[in-house]
Amino acid sequence: MPELNGGEIIIESLKKENVDVVFGYPGGAVINLYDALYNSDLKHYLGRHEQGVVHAADGYARSSGKVGVCIATSGPGGTNLVTGLANAQMDSIPLVAFTGQVSSSLIGKDAFQEADITGISLPITKHNFLVTDIKDLARTIKEAFYIARTGRPGPVLIDLAKDVTQAVTEFDYPDRVDLPGYRPTFEGHKLQINKAAKAINEAERPLLYVGGGAVISGAEKELRQMVDKAKIPVTTTLMALGIYPEDQPLALEMLGMHGTQYANKATIETDLLIAVGARFDDRVTGKLDEFAAQADIIQIDIDPAEIGKNLDVEIPIVGDVKTVLRELIPYIEEKENGPWQERIKELKEKFPLKYEDDGSETIKPQYIMEEIDKYTGSEATIVTEVGQHQMWAAQFHKYKKPRQFITSGGLGTMGYGLPAAIGAQIGQPKDKVVLIAGDGSIQMNIQELGTAQAYNIPIKIIIFNNKYLGMVRQWQEIFFEKRYSSTKIPAPNFVKMGEAYGIWSKSVDKKSELDSALKEAMEHDGPAILDVHIPEEENVYPMVPAGAGLKDMITSNKI
Repeated sequence: MPELNGGEIIIESLKKENVDVVFGYPGGAVINLYDALYNSDLKHYLGRHEQGVVHAADGYARSSGKVGVCIATSGPGGTNLVTGLANAQMDSIPLVAFTGQVSSSLIGKDAFQEADITGISLPITKHNFLVTDIKDLARTIKEAFYIARTGRPGPVLIDLAKDVTQAVTEFDYPDRVDLPGYRPTFEGHKLQINKAAKAINEAERPLLYVGGGAVISGAEKELRQMVDKAKIPVTTTLMALGIYPEDQPLALEMLGMHGTQYANKATIETDLLIAVGARFDDRVTGKLDEFAAQADIIQIDIDPAEIGKNLDVEIPIVGDVKTVLRELIPYIEEKENGPWQERIKELKEKFPLKYEDDGSETIKPQYIMEEIDKYTGSEATIVTEVGQHQMWAAQFHKYKKPRQFITSGGLGTMGYGLPAAIGAQIGQPKDKVVLIAGDGSIQMNIQELGTAQAYNIPIKIIIFNNKYLGMVRQWQEIFFEKRYSSTKIPAPNFVKMGEAYGIWSKSVDKKSELDSALKEAMEHDGPAILDVHIPEEENVYPMVPAGAGLKDMITSNKI
């Protein structure tokens, strides 16, 4: 076995885990790791801020299905990862973050750039480690990747004392892990499987409510089989858009606060709700005691802590979604559910997604999404920042496959989209990646334009420019009598900013100019920015007010 220093052991361990891409930002506490990277064949992407680095690793993980890896130095380097770690934790994204730490002898003594990053990150990681002995390093990395990717995935942080990366020992990478306290359940309980099958077979108005866990599990094939066999309509959360093709008759698309009217109405009418990898988030349920009030509930989730956490369920099943669906499908009877299918068709025809178009040169944001959908044939990977544009992107683009919509769900992190789009493009280099951004959100990590330009990452950035923090402004308009407190945010000249980074950029404010400008941006060989000016007071509808039930949704025409 070769003798390697700590930095070299990290590189060789990453190779053992089939990692070929890392995102990072160097510093003194990780200088030995970066020295080992110098001659390695790992592809390292230098971000412009540690928050950008961790969001890029997150976007890479969502796009590729692999574990994202990022590196930051001690002190402010580590603390700059905090938002990204919390974001990944909320959305169950597998990451391994390496942070530098002061030398073992200085820990706890307030040394230069010391921060207790394991203490800080404990509530926002699936697990974390502090390594102070080089003999523990390889085993710790093996365990970190295993924990990050198995069960309910999540971010794992490894804090590295500087002397560990300098020390030398024999490199022996373990071939297995032994974690007695960590035993995820993958197979469903047979009795519960039989109960669920019986309930599905007897239901007159069953509804599949599918969340991000189904995407993580890779259960799209099984879901399709279940829908085809029993003709069960499907509604999805924001995190599961595309898990079931949205151009199908039984697709109800997104439910919840800004979901479709037909999805929300079907949820009110169903007599059996089948929750698949979904956690009954408040943005989905609205008023809890009114959510699916007529229905019995089956909940399938790999995390036992999620079962019944927000809502009592009649048939809980702990297990991997893909595995449980495979176990369940043979017991489900083939049937047409004719009256329920007809009701779903009626709801979709009666309550379509719509917006007002006065025929002027004004560019409506919904129209932009429709044009992007047409241009890309619904095949592009859509990444978003957070805000109104995020909801328009969810509503007015038809998603056909999982991992096609990448966004910050549970944490709602402004500044996520640009670095995540970079990571997503690296994760799927042959795909066309389109970032839908607000003029407020994109400014939070706009320095990552430098990363896109430096590596010629061909993301297409479409800025919905309304000169407001739009979602907060919408709430102020509806609930606070248009008292726009601190939501007016005059935008910079995004064209000049893009050009300063060496990126093709163009601004559009007339509908007649959008088609050619969009085509020009999409066909540009490299990153491109299209700054599109939209109405300042355009709102996202439908909308369920906070604390209200799904039946209380308001629409563009206030019906």
